[in-house]
Amino acid sequence: MTHDLSGIKTAKGLRMLEHVRGICKPLPEVTELIDGHGHTTFKVKDKSFIIMSDHGITFKSDLNNQEILLQEDRFFKPAYIGHRGWVSISDPADWQEMGVLLKEAYMHAAPKRLIKLLMETEH
Repeated sequence: MTHDLSGIKTAKGLRMLEHVRGICKPLPEVTELIDGHGHTTFKVKDKSFIIMSDHGITFKSDLNNQEILLQEDRFFKPAYIGHRGWVSISDPADWQEMGVLLKEAYMHAAPKRLIKLLMETEH
């Protein structure tokens, strides 16, 4: 018997998940799990930086970047965690841009030694 490792079920959600997995693969010490609410969550050192469902992607940011992103209609402030700078998007189209935003989300959650390791591997 195979077990579904994802809380994501729709074709759209599964496509988003594959993109996000590709973005997160080179990031040091990332884990993927299903949280208690059925969301697919990406963490670094027990700190979440991406939370996904069939409805979209929510990612860690800071209040300054959040304010800039929210000026575009495609981004919105998620309930419960939006006041901490998190941002959501329902249907990302520009995966290059999402790569940058999700890597920044990782850097908001990762310890300094992992950020340093990431910077060293990119140069």
